[in-house]
Amino acid sequence: MHVNHINRCHCLHSGYLARLVGRSRMTHNIMPPVVSGPPEFERTFRAHQNCVEFYPLFLVSLWTCGMFFSEVAAATAGLVYMVARQMYFNGYVTSAKKRLPGFILALVVLGILSLLGWIGVLRGILYKYFHIQL
Repeated sequence: MHVNHINRCHCLHSGYLARLVGRSRMTHNIMPPVVSGPPEFERTFRAHQNCVEFYPLFLVSLWTCGMFFSEVAAATAGLVYMVARQMYFNGYVTSAKKRLPGFILALVVLGILSLLGWIGVLRGILYKYFHIQL
């Protein structure tokens, strides 16, 4: 599986989470642009918003790792990240405290993607400018 497939899957996943927010709006009769209401709605809205806020970090880390380190490693980590985000969302909708396992897993995956991306960039610089191949 390639990084661009993971990217597209994540876009679909983000759309799915947005749809869940829409359903929560309809269930609780909350019309946009209002973002406050019953705790269940607010947790659903906030869970999706947090996923949207992390999307740019995920994309940069995913593509940097895929371009400079390993596309297979990036794609695998991208799949794990989507699972972590779903865990986070499901946990947050249930209770704010239950969001932590998914959140921690997502942070670990982002850290790994970033680290591998930086290793790949450093490896490329060392090879191009210093003829050191690692």
